[in-house]
Amino acid sequence: MTPFIAEIIGTMLMILLGNGVVANVVLTGTKGHNSGWIVITTAWAFAVFVGVVVAGPISGAHLNPIVTLGLALVGKFAWSQVASYVLAQMIGAMIGAFLVWLSHKDHFAATESEEGKLACFSTGPAIRNYSSNLISEIIGTFVLIFVIFYLSGPDLSIAAAADAKIGLGSIGALPVAILVWVIGLSLGGTTGYAINPARDLGPRIMHTLLFKASSDWSYAWVPIVGPIVGSSLAALLYIMLT
Repeated sequence: MTPFIAEIIGTMLMILLGNGVVANVVLTGTKGHNSGWIVITTAWAFAVFVGVVVAGPISGAHLNPIVTLGLALVGKFAWSQVASYVLAQMIGAMIGAFLVWLSHKDHFAATESEEGKLACFSTGPAIRNYSSNLISEIIGTFVLIFVIFYLSGPDLSIAAAADAKIGLGSIGALPVAILVWVIGLSLGGTTGYAINPARDLGPRIMHTLLFKASSDWSYAWVPIVGPIVGSSLAALLYIMLT
């Protein structure tokens, strides 16, 4: 498995399980219907864990363009590889979103709420205020990237990943999963904590293709710009402190 394929598969698994729990909670007639926010944030955390376990030893398991950007900004990842990683993450996110639709197809058909269907693909604000929504995404992403720097050293290079042994017998990917979990529980209620442009944009594109819907494109810039700014600020502070 190459780093490119690892990023596709890792991101696909993360989105399949992460957006899958949203579908389980939101869509009509599922066993988990209306089971709540804690179910969503918990499963999303473990979805990240699964993706990192698979991709970690091969690619470093970025699974997020903002992780790739942040590591490049602090000189811990080659800029020449950024584009290929981001492309892989977008492909993986779209495949994962398609599999969520495929596995819940009958429940999408039974669900009347178009907003609920979209929520199974992309994020949206609890209160639509673009400036506040942008700030929420900046803060959430800042926490994600700044803490990842200290969790990883921050050395998520391919060379370092090749020596990693991630499995159920070690903490491996667990710290990042816990980090995503607490961000969701503490900061995620405002915008759905995209904190990952590929996680939002890839599935949003897939929603448009599958449902021929508008997919709330007027909001789509927020979970792209916010994470870029948050990651850049985290990198800047890290550089200042080291």
